[in-house]
Amino acid sequence: MPIKKGDKVKVEYEGSLDDGTVFDSTEQHGEPLEFEVGTGQLIPGFDNAVMGMEKDEEKEVKLTPDDAYGDHKPELCKKVSREQIPKNEDLEAGMMLMLTLPNGMQFTAKIAEIDKESVTLDLNHPLAGKTLTFKIKIIDVAS
Repeated sequence: MPIKKGDKVKVEYEGSLDDGTVFDSTEQHGEPLEFEVGTGQLIPGFDNAVMGMEKDEEKEVKLTPDDAYGDHKPELCKKVSREQIPKNEDLEAGMMLMLTLPNGMQFTAKIAEIDKESVTLDLNHPLAGKTLTFKIKIIDVAS
């Protein structure tokens, strides 16, 4: 029976970039991914790709940024004073920092540039603007 919105599924997957670099997989996590289809728990393209599949079916899908993490938005690159960055950090461009908002929420930011007075942080998702390829295999389906 084809998978529909609201079904609970277990999938094995491998996500890769255009250059073949694997950025995530169930093999790395050691267990299948479980989620409820169509509830927004995953990126839209992955969720949509699973709909209509059946148990033991496999497929490969290519997702544009619109169906994944969106386009890279220059307005999400923010320049902050070096004084706002923890002193115990040896800063390098490309490094990821864990930031905490006043409400306690945490998220990561990538250091895009560093100069004597400031650090430019890229607050986009690390996969924003990238085309992603997923190999998906349905392991189990429950309505």
